[in-house]
Amino acid sequence: MQRITVWGILMTVTREPKPPQSARSQDLRLIIETEPETDGRWIAEISQVPGALAYGTTKEEAINKAYAIALRSVADDVEHSHDDAVK
Repeated sequence: MQRITVWGILMTVTREPKPPQSARSQDLRLIIETEPETDGRWIAEISQVPGALAYGTTKEEAINKAYAIALRSVADDVEHSHDDAVK
């Protein structure tokens, strides 16, 4: 099994019109584990994000698919964490 580290940005979200001076973005570090399957496919998993697991015909395809799933999951979490915001 191989591990790859991917860096991204997770921005701080506030309800105030202007973020306070102390608000800063945080780095989001994702570790992608890859492994070849016996049938020739590759599997990639990001264990920090439940469900971020994908197969691909190449290692790169599996990594890209798992990364896309992880980003969608994080975006969905952010979107639903502010359901009680003033509309």
